Amino acid sequence: MDILTITLIIAGLVLFETITSIDNAIINAEVLSTMGERARRWFLLWGLLFAVFAIRGLLPWLIVWFSTPALGPVGALTATFSSDPLVIAAIEQSAPVLLIGGGTFLVFLFFNWLFLETKNFGLRGERYFATKGVWFFAIVSILLTAIVWFALGKNPMMAFGAVVGSTAFFIVHGFRQNAELAEHKMLHTSDMSDVSKIFYLEVIDATFSIDGVIGAFAFTMAVPLILLGNGIGAFVVRELTLRNVDKIKRYRYLKNGAMYSILFLGAIMILDSFGIHIPFWVSPAITFGVVGFFLLKSIREIHREAGSEKGPAC
Repeated sequence: MDILTITLIIAGLVLFETITSIDNAIINAEVLSTMGERARRWFLLWGLLFAVFAIRGLLPWLIVWFSTPALGPVGALTATFSSDPLVIAAIEQSAPVLLIGGGTFLVFLFFNWLFLETKNFGLRGERYFATKGVWFFAIVSILLTAIVWFALGKNPMMAFGAVVGSTAFFIVHGFRQNAELAEHKMLHTSDMSDVSKIFYLEVIDATFSIDGVIGAFAFTMAVPLILLGNGIGAFVVRELTLRNVDKIKRYRYLKNGAMYSILFLGAIMILDSFGIHIPFWVSPAITFGVVGFFLLKSIREIHREAGSEKGPAC
């Protein structure tokens, strides 16, 4: 990889990790406001180290290692930068299984948001889908059936990978729903200790970080680059937690940008798993383009509201 490629990949990873973690930053800020100063400092320091190294660093490394056990732990870390033909062949053989599983996870995540989650409606049609939530399970079931059917004709392990991706989605979604209930309890009860709140915040952070880790494989299979890009993104999220959450909340369509990025990245991963070559720059370009579109839409909305508050000139 040349320096331009590495820079573009890392920039895309940082933006994707940041934009998919905005909800996490808001939750952190709200819960931290109910905690003591010492506990806040502890979470923002050690919690950041845990988030970067234990989740955003360890998880992608384990995913690559488990999907290609022949590489071993060191090989899984350095495989993408290796010139060894055997290592390259091992990565090429296992990559489709990893990509189709991750792509399935991300596509399911998008449709869950589109059909079931509360949202600010940023595009025409989103309000309609929000009224048809019962169709979510039918849509993802049909999608999984189609993906598995075509994958069986190419590689049975790819079909298994797609099923694992869908299973991972529902497991993570269950943990996330439980985390949301825990957040509500932390904000509305006074009998929970700061230590318990820190523990729940780490669990919430872990569930949110999985989206960014899986989506990172649409940018690169290089674990060091994922660690660097997602690590910087995690640091940005902590800065938002400390200083700018109220401002970020004003940009009401950023979550929309994150979810549409997730849809496109999931589709890229699935297409790539079937051997349809996608240039490396497409994932960063789509992420910047989609997020930029919804950022501008949010800014226009802020200006429109500011103008309406001033009222007509006398």
